[in-house]
Amino acid sequence: MVSTTKIKSVDFYRKIPRDLTEASLSGAGLSILAALFMIFLFGMELNDYLRVSTSTSVVVDKSSDGDFLRIDFNISFPALSCEFASVDVSDVLGTNRLNITKTIRKYSIDSKLNPTGSEFRSGPIAQAFKHDEEVDEEHGEGSVSLNARNFDRISHQHAILVVNFYALWCPWSNRLKPSWEKAAKIIRERYDPEIDGRILMGKVDCTEEVDLCRRHHIQGYPSIRIFRKGSDLKEDHGHHEHESYYGDRDTDSLVKTMEDLVAPISLHSQSASDGLPTHTKDDPKRPAPLAGGCRIEGFVRVKKVPGNLVISARSASHSFDASQMNMSHVISHFSFGKKITPRVMSDMKRLLPHLGGSHDRLNGLSYISNPSDSNANVTIEHYLQVVKTEVMTRSYKLVEEYEYTAHSSLVHSLDIPVAKFHFELSPMQVLITENSKSFSHFITNVCAIIGGVFTVAGIVDAILHNTIRLMKKVELGKNI
Repeated sequence: MVSTTKIKSVDFYRKIPRDLTEASLSGAGLSILAALFMIFLFGMELNDYLRVSTSTSVVVDKSSDGDFLRIDFNISFPALSCEFASVDVSDVLGTNRLNITKTIRKYSIDSKLNPTGSEFRSGPIAQAFKHDEEVDEEHGEGSVSLNARNFDRISHQHAILVVNFYALWCPWSNRLKPSWEKAAKIIRERYDPEIDGRILMGKVDCTEEVDLCRRHHIQGYPSIRIFRKGSDLKEDHGHHEHESYYGDRDTDSLVKTMEDLVAPISLHSQSASDGLPTHTKDDPKRPAPLAGGCRIEGFVRVKKVPGNLVISARSASHSFDASQMNMSHVISHFSFGKKITPRVMSDMKRLLPHLGGSHDRLNGLSYISNPSDSNANVTIEHYLQVVKTEVMTRSYKLVEEYEYTAHSSLVHSLDIPVAKFHFELSPMQVLITENSKSFSHFITNVCAIIGGVFTVAGIVDAILHNTIRLMKKVELGKNI
């Protein structure tokens, strides 16, 4: 067996008997300072070990989400009716998708952006309606001219009032006029307003009755509205709820529609609520907008090439007064790519505090334009430069987001004003990688801190002790 003496010979830490050592006040003070300094440096090292560090690089975009990009948005237009609001997408490759509805929802809102009802579902405004092929120049005047003074009175006298809101300059209004007047004359003969009174066809010239047309939220010409007397009367403002007609505009279709409206109403009841039929899916009648604004929300998928997202008033059989179109809007949300949950975004901010600050750069911004003689036909354009960012954590969990810069401007246009979002994706992407830290490196640094501080404190203590001894010897020599 190896003797105990031989084992003790390899002791690197030989002990000095306590009786041979002497404690000093300076040494005690220096030991306390050294201990505090050790604790301080240990805390800094521990904080550095726990803190997440990242490295950022720019690489060619090798997206894992395919060739298409999702755009989510929620935009409120205080002066654009849901009846004609259209979401269109185009790009440099020739893609041109008009009036996207499958992934889009519309809600009527008032001027203060408050919703006025449930989701708005308009009719097929994008399709062209049928008109009479032969125009009868001697059609006569079968419909009743309405204005702000007699509109309410006449609407309360008849169970059904069907009104053509038109504009003299509108080609579609002029094309509808012969068949409208002819149909009105036929209905007038079949249902005499003085004897029967169940239905009446009227017309409003919106170039003269501007306030009346604005009150009924008329933005496209011609707009055919169906007013029902009875259960739809709102007592708080005395105004009838009404429907929009999106059917064909030839004489036969108009007459058939009027006949269908009158059919469920008995001659003696004079109430449109009695036996009111339920509208089918293909029924061309739809609720008219309750307010003049519209909130549009949803998403679209676009190719990853420069393109445009355009929101405008669109119809294949209506005309719009470009000088009166107001495309002011408030952006509640606008982002690219998959939605990131708040929890994931919070975790990502742990990696990089400013990450995610530009993925919704337009959120909460307002762009207001007031049409006037000097400020009409204003298109609001947004130019967006999009860059993809990928984050790789230590657990190899990949998070993708798209950040963008935005520059907006108001542009005068000769065409109908629109709200246009130009987007262009960068061919490069930002890759953020979380750097892992070795625990062995942390332990090594801790040992270096303890050993270094202990050694330096010992050197300082030796210098201080020898200096004091030397001073005492010098003082003792002077006294002798």
